[in-house]
Amino acid sequence: MGTHNQTWVYEFILLGLSRDHDTQVSLFVLFLLMYLVTALGNVLIILLIRLDSRLHTPMYFFLTNLSLVDVSYATSIVPQLLANLLSTHKAISFLCCAAQLFFSLGLGGIEFLLLAVMAYDRYVAVCNPLRYSAIMHTGLCSRMAIVSWVSGSINSLMQTAITFQLPMCTNVYIDHISCELLAVVRLACVDTSTNEVAIMASSIILLMTPFFLVLLSYIQIIFTILKIRSKEGRRKAFHTCASHLTVVALCYGMAIFTYIQPHSSPSVLQEKLISLFYAILTPMLNPMIYSLRNKEVKGAWHKLLGQFSGFTSNLKI
Repeated sequence: MGTHNQTWVYEFILLGLSRDHDTQVSLFVLFLLMYLVTALGNVLIILLIRLDSRLHTPMYFFLTNLSLVDVSYATSIVPQLLANLLSTHKAISFLCCAAQLFFSLGLGGIEFLLLAVMAYDRYVAVCNPLRYSAIMHTGLCSRMAIVSWVSGSINSLMQTAITFQLPMCTNVYIDHISCELLAVVRLACVDTSTNEVAIMASSIILLMTPFFLVLLSYIQIIFTILKIRSKEGRRKAFHTCASHLTVVALCYGMAIFTYIQPHSSPSVLQEKLISLFYAILTPMLNPMIYSLRNKEVKGAWHKLLGQFSGFTSNLKI
């Protein structure tokens, strides 16, 4: 460490999106509103699934996990981002930076694994509907969820540990909105090829492998749907997968573009916008996608609102 003139770094400076005060205030208002919608939407989805017994199925069990991941991911990044937008000293301590990287990276990995698990659930529902309950039993669903959470957390712990062991020398300016993996690695004043190999390996394990499992599941689903003779039957079969497929397209597209090739990664501005996409837009859109495109969820909303209206009417009487 001494050979690299290493000094202990106590804090980092996040350069963020803009240095213009008016722009920062406008972004603060926009991101705050989006974060509140994100938190409210995901918490309501979780509560709705817990309260309505009709939604106590494997699909909605995994959706509960996905909503928990989304609101946690947003919370790991957005509050710090909002604080920096109103602050003149946009600092984050060494430990807070490490914690932010650990949670955001871990939750991101967990989300990709959960999406693969949800694709398998849809595969069983469409391709083997008569044995769906027997295959997707509570024990299997719980084990798949646990494996997703544990695998994402272990990968994140390893990546965070090797990243923050790198000597930063006097580099404390992170040209990003958060302590993002590639942005922190770029601060190192030594060769980071080992870290880039580790990032590539984890991308293949936690990004590409789940992606190919999703792809394989949907190839089987499409073949099964095409074999259904009635147009109404095909429509219903596709409708059961539409929400999940939309979320998959949103989540995997940007991640593959960003992380699979660190050497040919996008520009810093693109990286910032992609991080915003994952931290704010995707977690906000997911509850809407599952609510607007799903008859069961919409039915549960109507039932809950009806019960709430009846309750308030009784209070007035």
